[in-house]
Amino acid sequence: MSTRDVPFLDLTAQHAPLLPELEAAARRVLLSGQFILGPEVAAFERELADAHGVAHAVAVSSGSDALLALLMAHGVGPGDEVVTTPFSFFASVEAIVRLGARPVFADW
Repeated sequence: MSTRDVPFLDLTAQHAPLLPELEAAARRVLLSGQFILGPEVAAFERELADAHGVAHAVAVSSGSDALLALLMAHGVGPGDEVVTTPFSFFASVEAIVRLGARPVFADW
């Protein structure tokens, strides 16, 4: 077997056992017209918080927004230095710079 024969993730197979639930959830969202926030997101946040034994969970649109929200929650802003790695996706540094802070590379 060569590396070209390694199969990619089979989402059809992965979703198959959950298909009725996934279709019902998608239908609820489509019919509500609430693609941002709304009752489905609120329910997801509650279930996620409960599953992890924390008071709150916040759903965001992307990993980039998650990084930004975490930095903001810690009060990172202009003039601050944030230690990070250069061996990461560019969004790690992007979130720091977007807040006016300066990335400091720990393992450069």
